[in-house]
Parts: sequence; C-alpha cells; structure tokens
Amino acid sequence: MDVHLQPTPILDYDHPSVRALVAKRGWRDLPHGTRIGAVYDFVRDEIGFGYNTSDALTASQVLDDGYGQCNTKTSLLMALLRAVEVPCRFHGATIDKRLQKGVVDGILYRLAPRDILHSWAEVRFEDRWVDLEGVILDADYLTGLRNTVASGRAFLGYGAGTENIDDPPVAWTGNDTAIQKTGVNREFGTYDDPDAFYREHGTNLTGVRNLLFRRLVRHVMNRKVASIRRRASLPTKERAAI
Repeated sequence: MDVHLQPTPILDYDHPSVRALVAKRGWRDLPHGTRIGAVYDFVRDEIGFGYNTSDALTASQVLDDGYGQCNTKTSLLMALLRAVEVPCRFHGATIDKRLQKGVVDGILYRLAPRDILHSWAEVRFEDRWVDLEGVILDADYLTGLRNTVASGRAFLGYGAGTENIDDPPVAWTGNDTAIQKTGVNREFGTYDDPDAFYREHGTNLTGVRNLLFRRLVRHVMNRKVASIRRRASLPTKERAAI
C-alpha cells in the first residue's frame, strides 16, 4: 500500500465511527476532486474550531469530540482522505503565539510557549501536493470574527493569520488553502503521517503546563471561541454596537 494511504495509530480510519461516517456520506463514490472537497468541507465546517485535550488524539477521538484545532483537524482530515483512497501527507511547522492572542489573554497568554506546534495536510491532486491549511476555522467562527474584532485586510490573532480576513483562501478549489499561514515562524517540512512528527517533536505542552491547559486554559479558550461564533448572525445594528 502507498505509504500516503496507510492507517496509523493516529490515522485510525478503520475505527467503526470513521468507517460509518464515510459510508453514510458516500464519499468514495464521488469523483476524485469532488471527493477531496466534500471531506475538506466536512472537517472545516462540521468539525468546529476548538481546543482538544491533546495534539496527538486519534482521528476517531477528534470525530467524537466534534471540534478541533490545527493539529487535531489535520489528523481527522488525513484519516478521512486516506479512508476514501486519496493520498495525503503531514506538514509540520510552528506558529508564533501572537496568533492565539484574543482567544487567550492575560497571565494565561503569558504562560503559553512562544512557538506553538502547527500542522496541515497536503493532498495529492493532479500530480502535485496541495496545502489544506484552510480547514482550521469553521465558517461561522470566521464570520463571527469579522463581526466582532477583525477589520481591514491583514489580521493576526484569535486563531487567524491571513493577509485578507475578508476573503481568505479557505475554499477547496484544487489550490492551496490557508488561514493561519502568516503566523508560521518555523518550518519542519513534510512527514508521512502525524505519528512520525510527534515522535520526533513531541506535543505542545508537558508537565504542569499540560495539566493546566487540559483542566483550565482550553475551557477558557473554547468559551471565547463559542462566544465569537455566536456573533455570526448578528444584525448590522448589533454589529456596530460591539
């Protein structure tokens, strides 16, 4: 089997819940490019932006959570792509913590590491590798962000890093997608799967910081994300009052 189609402990696409989802959606019956887009749209918008307990959750655990951030959404996206016989690989990097400012503030922000592990999937399409980094923020969260704190074109913060917050390249068109790329400050290159990357680089937090994140910080961040998402449908008058 092509190494870019194989299951791994993290990319557990043989898990019953993943198999059931793929069968229910009928993704395998779609043409290749449409198949990629359907899986991508599911992970982008039906798996909301949010912070899980760990970067290295299995794809089935992310699916069960129903939300994810860059690293966990990448794992789910890769597992689903491989499940429908679309080759993909993992791209590792770090982002500057300024990209998270606003979702977390004050002392909790100061305690965060300067460099945060980041990743995205690369999919094989038309004999080239295409970046799928734009999967991270769901459409409602992006709209809520525009309705509250995001203004102008270039924007860095609240989980977004883009040259054009009004129209970031997040839709699947057969080309690269991106929503956090301007926050990237270090490249690690490509890996066959997330398992290999985490074996080499570990995950973002360990020890006391990890415990604090799991028990407190991520809940604060998820409440902030939810409050912004709720602003997605604000009338114009209410938007102006924020």
